[in-house]
Amino acid sequence: MTNKNNIKGSLILMITAMVWGASFVSQSVGASILGPNSFNGIRMLLGALALLPLAIISEKKSSPDPKAKKKLFISGILCGSVLCAASTVQTWGIQFTTPGKSGFITAMYIIFVPIISVVIGKKITLKTVVCALIATAGLYMLSVAGSGGSINRGDIITLVCAVLFAIHIILIDITATDVNVIAFSCIQFFTNAVINIILCLIFEHPSLNSILQSTIPLLYSGLMSCGVAYTLQPLGQRYADPSTASIIMSMESVFAVIFGIIILHSVPAPIEIVGCIVMFAAIVLSQLNILEKKPEVNR
Repeated sequence: MTNKNNIKGSLILMITAMVWGASFVSQSVGASILGPNSFNGIRMLLGALALLPLAIISEKKSSPDPKAKKKLFISGILCGSVLCAASTVQTWGIQFTTPGKSGFITAMYIIFVPIISVVIGKKITLKTVVCALIATAGLYMLSVAGSGGSINRGDIITLVCAVLFAIHIILIDITATDVNVIAFSCIQFFTNAVINIILCLIFEHPSLNSILQSTIPLLYSGLMSCGVAYTLQPLGQRYADPSTASIIMSMESVFAVIFGIIILHSVPAPIEIVGCIVMFAAIVLSQLNILEKKPEVNR
């Protein structure tokens, strides 16, 4: 892989992280007006509709192999279902915590990815254990010490969201590494939208007025976070190596804090800032080649 490609991938993923970081603010605002399923259903539908023309055009130019088409639809529906669970839990949790805290806790998916990998048969390293302990300490400072000594329920909910996003990342790696990126994203968003809209009609019953009040957050989250960022992610990972990609994507948490301060004037307490730094250090450490043995050659 050339340096030029690494730079290209890094820039694409940095834009992805920035868009996701700002989305924590839009989700916080939108979720305060609409329920999680209503907000996610509409924003995912917007993202799918925005990509639909491009998906149709790109699919016409792709391979007509029926097996490839079947794989595309299966991976899109499977990943879309998991993304639906992750984004719903994230939007639910952000109603009870700040965008900055939500961003940092969500970024712990980088820690959970190797842990979940153990469940599916891979060995866990000392580095993974150390990173998990450091991240837990940072989470304590961010969620407990900075909030009067009690864990915010939004923090716990968002931690579950981080696990779900880790599962989503693993599923993409397993099922969607060689499919049409635009068509895959479109199917993923439509799947997500259908599930959320069904749930919102059962549990939330959103009004037209509440939808109109959420127009700006919905447009940003739908067109930018979904339509742009979630499509740029697999594209960027084609050019950047996995370690670099993971570190850059985790920058969404930093952007979440920055945009929270700029847009919502949400100023974190000093101990929360330290917690953010510790958690981010764990994220970066998890990508460095230290505290682990060189992989053995399979025989």
